[in-house]
Amino acid sequence: MRSYVNSRGRLALLVVLIGMTIFILSGKTYAQTVTGTPDVSHSTSLFSLIMQNTDPVFYTIIGLSIWGMTLIIQGFLVNRPSVIMPPRTIELIREMIAQRRFKELIDFTETDPSFVSRALNPALKRAPSFASMKEAMETAVGEQTADQFRKIEYLNIIGNLGPLLGLLGTVIGMIDAFLALNASGGNASPATLAFGISKALVHTMMGLLLAVPCLAAFGILRTLVDKYTVRASLIAEELLLMIKPAETRPPVTGAARPGAVPQPAPAPTPQAPRKPAQPIPVPGAQI
Repeated sequence: MRSYVNSRGRLALLVVLIGMTIFILSGKTYAQTVTGTPDVSHSTSLFSLIMQNTDPVFYTIIGLSIWGMTLIIQGFLVNRPSVIMPPRTIELIREMIAQRRFKELIDFTETDPSFVSRALNPALKRAPSFASMKEAMETAVGEQTADQFRKIEYLNIIGNLGPLLGLLGTVIGMIDAFLALNASGGNASPATLAFGISKALVHTMMGLLLAVPCLAAFGILRTLVDKYTVRASLIAEELLLMIKPAETRPPVTGAARPGAVPQPAPAPTPQAPRKPAQPIPVPGAQI
C-alpha cells in the first residue's frame, strides 16, 4: 500500500500507461484493399486512421485529453503527504508553540501553503477565545477540503464528456459514410463502406480513451484527498490544543498566599451558661 501511495510509483505507472497507449495506436496496422479504387487501397495504422478524422469533434477530444492529462499529473503531485502535511513544517510549528513565539507563528502560517498552516492561521487570529479559534479552524478545514475536491471534479466532468463526444463524432461519421454511399448510387463496395464506418468509429474509441483514464484518476484522487485532508485536520486540531489558553478559574475567597503555612482555625470560646431570668415582683401579689 505504501508503494502505491508513493508519488514516484504513481508517476511511473502513468508513464507506462501512456507508453502502452502510444504503442497500441502506432503499432496496430490495418490493411484495406478496394478493387477499382486505388486511392482507398492502403495499409494504415490506427494512429494514421485517427489523423484522417480531423474534424471539430477530434480537436475537442484532443484538447480535453491534454487538459485531463494535466489535471491528472497535477493532482497526483499536489495530493501527497509531503505537500498537504509536510513533516518539517509540522515540526517547526511545534517548536514555535513550545517556545511561545506566537507572532512568528502567525507570520509563518500566513505564507506557508500547506494544508495544516492554512487551517491553523485563521484560528491564531481569533485568540484568546478558544471557542472562536476552534470555529475558525473548522471553517478553514472545510473550505480547503472543498477546494481540493473542486480541483479534481473537472476530471469527472471530462470523463463523462468523453463517451458523449465520441458518440457525437461516430454519428457524424456514419452520416457522412451513408451520404457517400447514396452519392455513388448504392454501388459502393463493402470495403469502401467498411473503411468509412471504421473512420467513424474512431471517434468512439477516442472518447473512451479520454474517459477511462480521467474517471480512474478521479476515483483514486478522491480517495487520496479524503484520506490526507482528514489526517491533516487531525494534526491541525492537535496543534491547536497545544496553544489552548488556560481555563479561567473563579477566585477563592481568603486563599492563602503561595508558600504560606496554613494556620489552624481558632477554637471556639466556651460561654458560661446563662442564668434564668428572675420574675419581677408585682405589688399586692400573693406569694
